[in-house]
Amino acid sequence: MSFLRALVFLVALAGTAARAAEPAPIRLKPVKVTEHIWYVQGLPGIASARNQGFNSNAGFVVTPEGVVVVDALGTPALGRELLRSIRAVTDKPVRRVIVTHYHADHFYGLAAFKAAGAEVWAHKAAREYIESGEGAARLEQRRRDLSPWVDARAGIVPPDRWLDGDTSFSFGGLHFDLITMGPAHAPDDLVVVVREDQTLFSGDILFSGRVPFVGNADSRRWLATMDRLLELKPALMVPGHGAVSRNPAADLAFTRNYLRYLRQVMGKAAEDMVPFDEAYKQTDWSRFEKVPAFDAANRINAYGTYLLMERELLEKK
Repeated sequence: MSFLRALVFLVALAGTAARAAEPAPIRLKPVKVTEHIWYVQGLPGIASARNQGFNSNAGFVVTPEGVVVVDALGTPALGRELLRSIRAVTDKPVRRVIVTHYHADHFYGLAAFKAAGAEVWAHKAAREYIESGEGAARLEQRRRDLSPWVDARAGIVPPDRWLDGDTSFSFGGLHFDLITMGPAHAPDDLVVVVREDQTLFSGDILFSGRVPFVGNADSRRWLATMDRLLELKPALMVPGHGAVSRNPAADLAFTRNYLRYLRQVMGKAAEDMVPFDEAYKQTDWSRFEKVPAFDAANRINAYGTYLLMERELLEKK
């Protein structure tokens, strides 16, 4: 074997070995919800390298003119897999991606859709996240915690169109309503209603099957927003996390009860000026501690709510 041929063989062998060493990406299995709507369901718990960041949902609506996607999942690799799963259902082009809110587990897959020619829409309140240091800090954190699924090549993909208030459009014979719900879980919360299918994509206003991530959210407004969702009377609701809800009123109960309990116990502690660490230790969390994501999220949620209740007490004075 000549030196050149040997060199080519060794390079090819090294490339094969490198590909073999790379972990295989999660294969997404789209689930049909209605005549036009499909979704992929994220795994329980928080995003990690072990679950490849696949802990949130995304959906897509297939029409004769093309596809409208709702959210893009939490890593570039997942975005590519979501696009692949759409291609397994239809060869129609993806025309538009609606981001329900700019939290990392819902938009890091956007690059694949931009490369495929889709237009990205989101509410203008996401500007603060994207343009401030928060988005950059979160990106660095995900590069550390979700490597190799989020790496140095990953970036924040901004929307092509900023929405200001409610927006409706028709596409492929279907009618879509984008309804502003923030600030609630996030400042830029949007829900997407597909009228003909009586289906609502709630984003993270509804968490199903896990403890919600609250952080520094305005839980008072979040609770009011859930009432607004029910006033829309959807037959089906696709949450940001967990299984499709066929009984939205019942399935919103867990998120509602969790937020109310946080406000009750942390509000009492703030009013009595009990230090947070002491208040947290004294609180009975037994009704929630077996629910997925409790260990990762609950203390953060409680602390954010403690600070929120302190602010609300000051507003009353």
